[in-house]
Amino acid sequence: MTDLLKLRDQIDVIDREIVRLFEERMDICSQVARYKIANGKKVLDRNREIQKLETLGGLAHSDFNRHGVQELFQQIMSMSRKLQYQLLAEEGVSGSLPFTRVDQIERKKCRVVYQGVEGAYQHEAAMEYFGEDVNVFHMASWKECMEAIKEGMADYAVLPIENSSAGEVNDIYDLLEEYDNYIVGEQILKINHALLGLPEAELSDIKTVYSHPQALMQSSVYLEKHADWQQISLSNTATAAEKVAKDKDKSQAAIASAAAAEFHGLKILEMPVNHNRFNSTRFIIVTNRRMYEKDAKKVSICFEVPHTSGSLYNILSHIIYNDLNMCKIESRPIPERNWEYHFFVDFEGNLNDSAVKNAVRGIMEEAVNFKILGNY
Repeated sequence: MTDLLKLRDQIDVIDREIVRLFEERMDICSQVARYKIANGKKVLDRNREIQKLETLGGLAHSDFNRHGVQELFQQIMSMSRKLQYQLLAEEGVSGSLPFTRVDQIERKKCRVVYQGVEGAYQHEAAMEYFGEDVNVFHMASWKECMEAIKEGMADYAVLPIENSSAGEVNDIYDLLEEYDNYIVGEQILKINHALLGLPEAELSDIKTVYSHPQALMQSSVYLEKHADWQQISLSNTATAAEKVAKDKDKSQAAIASAAAAEFHGLKILEMPVNHNRFNSTRFIIVTNRRMYEKDAKKVSICFEVPHTSGSLYNILSHIIYNDLNMCKIESRPIPERNWEYHFFVDFEGNLNDSAVKNAVRGIMEEAVNFKILGNY
């Protein structure tokens, strides 16, 4: 025990020296930052860091220590960059983010587009967010909705991005990365699916059920009790209701909303048919203008990272270092680049907050193809 205490005392002496040397190094780093500010140089010099890590690793006397030294200095260099970004912000060199802060987005005299037909959940979400008197119209696909706001045919689009039962709507993430459009709001809508049929239909008549793939998935427990029914996927729940109404075949049913039943003159045969009674869908409000409301509380970004060890961790560390709470992370494959991904991250904050500015500046400098998707 005496020997162990002596060893721990020796470690304490070494640790105090490490802290002293760390603070000395960070002081010099602040001088480096001021030099870069004065001479317009970028904070991150990737090639120098790689060379430096190779050199430092070569000073170690075993493979284990070499990896340990390189990992240690990766973190020290990361802390150095964060200090430099902070100093850049204090000196006003970090630059302003290209978003306009507004008191509130216009919700009355505007045109809103959604995918599907009248009675779709997206239609209902648009009404919830903008009010009953808003000027709404629909398109056949989410891509057409993005085109509509890009071209100025609509001021906003309402798009589903996540369901509490079925998960993410991956195509929306791809469209957010593809188009120069931005999220300015969100609407969470409780989803209660109903089985809809013709007014004269009974449950015993049904042979075929139409709906969106996610609605079929969310109603899978109910549908398992009717294994003889054929399930056919369509682009939208309300489109399914429209088809049943137009075909006038009482063997057909649709899984859609009660609003769709009312709009298309259908009868609710059973409701709810989704097994998760807390089922909700999160819709995003998208526009072609870079703006955010003054009380916005969530930031969404997307980026790629260098295909190297620890690169994603280094990017996310900017969120951690600035005491920001990350709410969500998703990845989508990059077409024609096997095993490489776009990352989509949500974290709490407002683009006017200094912590958010620092985090965004750090990520912007170190990530590839960085984009702020919105603040809402």
